[in-house]
Amino acid sequence: MPTSDNPVLTFVYNADSGFFNLMADVAHKTFSPSTYPCQLCALTHGAFSMRKDWRDFLNKLKFPMRFLHRDDFRKETNRADELPAIFFGKQGDDIQVLVDSQTIKNITGLEDLKRVIHEKLVLEELM
Repeated sequence: MPTSDNPVLTFVYNADSGFFNLMADVAHKTFSPSTYPCQLCALTHGAFSMRKDWRDFLNKLKFPMRFLHRDDFRKETNRADELPAIFFGKQGDDIQVLVDSQTIKNITGLEDLKRVIHEKLVLEELM
């Protein structure tokens, strides 16, 4: 885990952690993708693992990263942000929304997600 002094990109999924939640998510994503509640997960993961294009993109970013499920995020922070969302900053309640839930929900493909993240990081002069 990155130290609290380093700014971190934090990706928060609109899904809870745990094996049974994972199995339910896989089934939901497979059999009813149009009603799946986590567009971030739908864009970045196949049924069981992270998409290679997404992993390659992340490996090019210069920031430490964290990937949290909704329940873990809520335990760590006092925030009630709509999820999924991508945050940037020091850990805890000091993190700022980089890409909000509505933006992620409107993205239709992985290339668009990568473009939005890149643009936000450039706009914030973080890259």
